[in-house]
Amino acid sequence: MPKAPLPIRDGLGPDRLRMPRESDAGTVLEFLVGEFPGEHELWNALVSAGDVVDEHGRIISSETPYQPTRFVYFYREPPPEIPVPHEIEILYRDEQILVIDKPHFLATIPRGAHIVESAVVRLRRDLHLPDLAPVHRLDRMTAGVIVFTVTPDLRRPYQELFAEQKIVKEYEAIAGFDPELTFPRIVRSRINKVHGEMTATEVEGEPNSETRVELVELLTDSAGSTLGRYRLFPKTGRTHQLRLHLNSMGIPILGDNYYPHYRPAVPGDFSTPLRLLARALEYPDPITGHTRRFVSTRALDQGL
Repeated sequence: MPKAPLPIRDGLGPDRLRMPRESDAGTVLEFLVGEFPGEHELWNALVSAGDVVDEHGRIISSETPYQPTRFVYFYREPPPEIPVPHEIEILYRDEQILVIDKPHFLATIPRGAHIVESAVVRLRRDLHLPDLAPVHRLDRMTAGVIVFTVTPDLRRPYQELFAEQKIVKEYEAIAGFDPELTFPRIVRSRINKVHGEMTATEVEGEPNSETRVELVELLTDSAGSTLGRYRLFPKTGRTHQLRLHLNSMGIPILGDNYYPHYRPAVPGDFSTPLRLLARALEYPDPITGHTRRFVSTRALDQGL
């Protein structure tokens, strides 16, 4: 994707829209008003303020002719979001990378209804780092260690560490306990995720996922139920891999609203976190060659 001709603003990049080949619009403004019915005044204001440009960064005026197949860039105010009531902890920062301890309920990147309330937008805005980008991601419900690069030229070397499986990823989970199970154990399965469906499934076929599971200790919750604290070492990174692998053993992760049964999250309810944490990352730094290890300080058993 080409570099956007508008800079990051308040932690967010501009939106982009392609103008179709066939259109009755005579001007770019007419096209935009037609694409977003009921927002005529908004688009007039954006164009008047010079906040709409073409793919070369040239300002779109109210008279700019329609440009089929070309792109138009603009800023739009995201809809209001319920703030995630947890702070991002910074574990390490230098001129190359930023390492954070992400809280539960905070998305890594803007997605769906979670735009401003995402780690990358918060950090870009609060730390004045417009080019900040995550090297990898954690889903919204998983807390823990994430590495970001500060400048675009560093993204590929760090991303290649993950692609080449040079990263040692250690997770921690609190889940059910079954005395019939023995640990440590290796769990392998074929995971299938259909685009647009909320959950993934384990299907027959050659395994494409692998996780080493270790039982660390037994815990007792407030109701007197026995739980286990587990250390997880995923060799692969399939969607919901750790959730699926523990669920397949009959010990789903505490607070999981996806497995074994999907339950939609209630907006604004931050009372029941998924007890899954990216506890540590270790890797050979692609710039210095030194081994780096970053460890989360979060406690999963609070409030049990």
